[in-house]
Amino acid sequence: MKTLMVLIGLTALASPAGATCVSDAAAKHLAGAAQTSFLNKCKLDVQNACEKNAIGKDGRVLAGAAKNSFMAKCKEDGVGS
Repeated sequence: MKTLMVLIGLTALASPAGATCVSDAAAKHLAGAAQTSFLNKCKLDVQNACEKNAIGKDGRVLAGAAKNSFMAKCKEDGVGS
């Protein structure tokens, strides 16, 4: 029950623009090891998607501070934590 309340709280803080790992886990009613496994895989998928999308307006791959900023925002939006 405590886990469910935490998930509901985190889901409320998640980005409303789209699905996140946390909201997906809550929607699937996952708990314990299943939840942990799902969240770890989802976070890895988000990391990989963010890496692929780290391209600037000029079409070049982002680097340095611009990439760090983009990656932080992208992962936050995708993971919802």
